[in-house]
Parts: sequence; C-alpha cells; structure tokens
Amino acid sequence: MDINELRKKIDGIDVKTLELLNERAGLAKKIGGIKSKSGKDFYSPGREKKVISDAVKRNAGPLPQSAVESIWREIVNACRSLESRLRIAYLGPEATFTHLAAIKNFGISADFVDVKSIADVFAEVERGRADFGVVPIENSTEGVINHTLDMFIESDLQICSELNMQIELCLISKSGKKSAIKKIYSHPQPLAQCRNWLEENLAGVPITEVSSTSVASKRAASEKNAAAIASSAAAVLYRLEVVEKGIEDSKENYTRFLIIGKNPAQASGEDKTSVMFSIKDKVGALHDILTSFKENGINLTKIESRPTKKKAWEYIFFVDFIGHVSDPGVQKALEKVKENCVFLKVLGSFPKAE
Repeated sequence: MDINELRKKIDGIDVKTLELLNERAGLAKKIGGIKSKSGKDFYSPGREKKVISDAVKRNAGPLPQSAVESIWREIVNACRSLESRLRIAYLGPEATFTHLAAIKNFGISADFVDVKSIADVFAEVERGRADFGVVPIENSTEGVINHTLDMFIESDLQICSELNMQIELCLISKSGKKSAIKKIYSHPQPLAQCRNWLEENLAGVPITEVSSTSVASKRAASEKNAAAIASSAAAVLYRLEVVEKGIEDSKENYTRFLIIGKNPAQASGEDKTSVMFSIKDKVGALHDILTSFKENGINLTKIESRPTKKKAWEYIFFVDFIGHVSDPGVQKALEKVKENCVFLKVLGSFPKAE
C-alpha cells in the first residue's frame, strides 16, 4: 500500500476509535448518575488504577508502555469529568511540580485551585471548598517533607491515593544565557536536588529561596539577569527560555505526592496503608510494635518520626506498609500495635503507585 492508502486505513480506525470512546463516555455518565444517587465518591482511585494497569498489561506494541499509560490515564480522567467536574486544591501557583502532579492524576478537565501553602491545601478540602487536595510527601533524593507529615497530626483527612512523578529541573531565564545570570531563585527542595550542579556550573552566584518554583519563575521573568530553577512548563507559562534541562544531581529524581480527601478509598488488591502512632514510655515498646507487623507478615515500606511539639523528646511515628486496613492480617497487627501505643491513627489505605 502507498502512503495515501495507509492514511485512509488510519482515518477509518480513527472513526471507530472515536465511536468507541464516546460509547465508553456514555457508560461513564450512567455510572456517575448511580454514584450521585448513592452518595459515592466520583473519584475511585483503585478502579482507575486497575483500568490503566490492565491496558498496559494487554499492550502488545508497537506503542510503548508509557504511551499507553498516558493515553488511558487521559481517557479515564476525561470520562470521570463527565460523571462530575472535580475541584482540586494544590500547592501553587500554576506550573509548580505539585500542579503538574495534580493534572497528571486528575486530567485537564478538573477545576484546579492554587493555594499558598500545604496547610491551605488541607484547609480547602476540610472546609469543602475542594473535593480533593494534592500535596508532596517525599523526594527520592532529599527525603520526607516534614510539613506534610505534621499536617496529618491534627487533620482528619484521609490519604486516598499516591502518585510518583519523575522531576526534571530546568534552569530558566529571560535571555536563556548562562553567562548573564547574576542571581537564582527557587524553592528549597529543588535547590537541594541540584546542589552539586550549581556548585560546578554557577559557583558564587547568589541563591534566594522562595515559596515555590512558580514564584521563582515570576521573579526571573521580572528581574534583569535573574534565573529560576523550575519545570519546563513554568518556562512556557512565564515566557522564559530554558538555559539548561535536567540539572538535577540524580536522574532517578522522583517526588511522591498524596491525594487527600474526606472519605477512605476502597481496597484495590494492591494497596498501601499509612498510620501514625505515639508509643508508651516503656522499654521495648517500639520493638514490640514492629514485631506485631512482622508476626502478621506485613511488609513495612517506610518509618519516620516527628517531635510531638508538646513535650521534649516525645515523638510521633509515621509508618507505611503493604496491605489495606480491611485485610484480616492488617487488622490483627493493628490490634497488637494498639497495646503499645498512647494513640494510633490510620491515615488511609490506598492503591500503591507504580
């Protein structure tokens, strides 16, 4: 076949694809009507993860797995928006990495609300001004974001889902010339993630920490000889030139984001649970707690501690483990854990990120 014949075949496939997509969308609208009457959440992270992962597993090529995931994620997001247009709070302004994570998880059809702090994300959801919030929780290079952990101490919001996103840092400025840069702006986290690159390439250039990469980009756009460390999306939004891409010190630079909401997520079969607890003041209390998980075959994936801020040298522990709070083994383990705790709080069970 020549190129015109091949294009005709593609056109025919496109017609069928569009018909099937609209048929799928119609079914999604019917599901939305049922959810509306029953009071169920329109966002079902476990179901959405299964739909996307099943598509990836069935893929026989030549489309790469990453392309199939992106296509199906947008199909799922678009169909969900027909059930209900969700309102999502995120740490802004526009083009922060949290904003990009929110778009990746909920699609462009959601309504996004940018707020000034992680505390404000929690507040928007708690007060019902947003359906869900997106907050960063840890970076593969720099570790946990303590402010997010601290918010869970007082908040009753649940972790509904999680998302891992690779972070590519860009040096951006008005001129696009490295030699013209006399000052640099960015958020503390990205600055820490490219510390070595800055020392090797822009040693001696003054660095100023600001509240977000988007604020940094605004500064770079308005000040002569200033640059920002931010996303390539920020460069487009604030009409800046990319001086250099990929300046992060580790190419395995990922940030984990949490989706927070008022209601718990249903079990998906591939779940993770987050809990927090404060231990009793007795010898071996933490050992006994960890043993409770081991005896029930539960794999711990993370443990962090934070000061209670109420009494010197008193700590709250945050633990992530594999399993859903509805699993019998998890329930048995948590019952044992309670025996050695002053308090125990389940922060949420949710589908594991890929």
